[in-house]
Amino acid sequence: MWRALLFIGLLCVAALSAVWLADRPGTVLVTFGGYEIQTSVAVAAVALIGVALLLTLLWSVITAVIGLPSRLTFASRARRRARGYQAVSRGMVAVGAGDPVAARRFAGEAERLLGQEPLALLLKAQAAQVSGNRAGAEAAFTQMIDKDETRVLGLRGLFVEARRRGDAASAREYAAEAIRLAPAASWASDAVLEARCADRDWRGALEAIERRASLGLVDKATAKRHRAVLLTADALDRVEHDPEGALYSAQEAVKLAPTLVPAAALAGRLLSHKGELRRSAKVVETAWRNEPHPDLADVYLNLRPGDSALDRLKRADTLLRLSNGAAEGRLAVARAALEAREFGRARAALDPLIADRPTMRVCLLMSDLEQAEHGATGKGREWLARATRAPRDPAWIADGVVSEHWAPISPVTGRLDAFVWEAPPEVLIAPELMMSDEVTADPDEEPKALPPAPVAPPPAAREEVAPPVAKAVEPPVREKTAPPVPATPEPVVFPATPPDVPAPEEAPPARKGLFR
Repeated sequence: MWRALLFIGLLCVAALSAVWLADRPGTVLVTFGGYEIQTSVAVAAVALIGVALLLTLLWSVITAVIGLPSRLTFASRARRRARGYQAVSRGMVAVGAGDPVAARRFAGEAERLLGQEPLALLLKAQAAQVSGNRAGAEAAFTQMIDKDETRVLGLRGLFVEARRRGDAASAREYAAEAIRLAPAASWASDAVLEARCADRDWRGALEAIERRASLGLVDKATAKRHRAVLLTADALDRVEHDPEGALYSAQEAVKLAPTLVPAAALAGRLLSHKGELRRSAKVVETAWRNEPHPDLADVYLNLRPGDSALDRLKRADTLLRLSNGAAEGRLAVARAALEAREFGRARAALDPLIADRPTMRVCLLMSDLEQAEHGATGKGREWLARATRAPRDPAWIADGVVSEHWAPISPVTGRLDAFVWEAPPEVLIAPELMMSDEVTADPDEEPKALPPAPVAPPPAAREEVAPPVAKAVEPPVREKTAPPVPATPEPVVFPATPPDVPAPEEAPPARKGLFR
């Protein structure tokens, strides 16, 4: 619309100019080389415009002839680049389809047409990975780190290849260099955090968490939880040689995550050793309300050294009230009542737990109760046999590994805060060690299977039948001390099918009495 109006406007101006010249007659005289040319003003104007148009056309022809070679070169280059990028596209499709022959062919064509273009180098590396040519892949990634725009991508590829061949030192160097160049690279940040956790450098891991949180790589709640886990790990490592430092770290962890069971249990135990019983009880009660746990019950019942069994039973009643009748609260009451020889109280606490399918710990407590109250009878052995087929009690589980003790990282993948408190399944399937940290997927590669974990011997072959999480009832005159927490949990994998219940004449020998 505007173009039409502009054209009409210019046409009107030209018409007015022609009328203006026609209304004002005059002559133009040109003398050149002994010749005189005389004409009207209108004709002279038209001739001048014609000469200008002719010169313009001549100039256009000259410039077109001069620029013809460069245009031909540019067109050839454009066609070459188009063919190169088409080869890259087809090569990527071949990589995704798992066709190493086509991937190598298109990678060679892309490199010939595009040279050291980033996409051509990436296709070359991926084609080498699909073909199983690790040396070729590393060579392509090494070429990438020579260019600014592909340096981080090349470092990631070299990092993946270093981890694949088990070169942890080189992998850490590549990740550290990538962090320096691109602090927001999440894969490098994860690698640095995993390396520091593997080295048990909890303070360095805390710095990595702070950097990740400041860059927005993790949300605030996750960063807060990870800081609490790392502080708990630091406290566990320092509890033997630096109790004050361990207490400080544990208290900081409790402030960040009041419901983190290992932090609350450790802080409560260290505070009770210092004689700060009220603070210790408050820490344990806060965590207990959210998740009743046997470690918390153990700390709470033995809060004050030298207490009688009846005093511990009163504190167990408090835990039962705080947990609103949860199973762990009933187990704590039953154990404390058994130590105080209040057999009726112990039975009343366990009755709701044996109504449906009692777990291993419940069966073992019933066996201890029968032996303590009635001596070594068939009833106690019957409960002992039922424990072999009872459902598993909750335990610390991470990536298919069952452990008696909590740990800050998974023993399989190195993942932070991997352990959860839950009942293990009947069949534990070990996860694959291979993780998807490729630049792109490598579908032809065979995954590395987890080596077989040690399997606990069948309960029938041992003197006592007890699951890993069960704890023997201690005599009233003996104060219970918490076992030291190992640096890394020992994986325990339960058998898929529990052993058959032995016949009465072949029943396992009765467990030792309640009192040694």
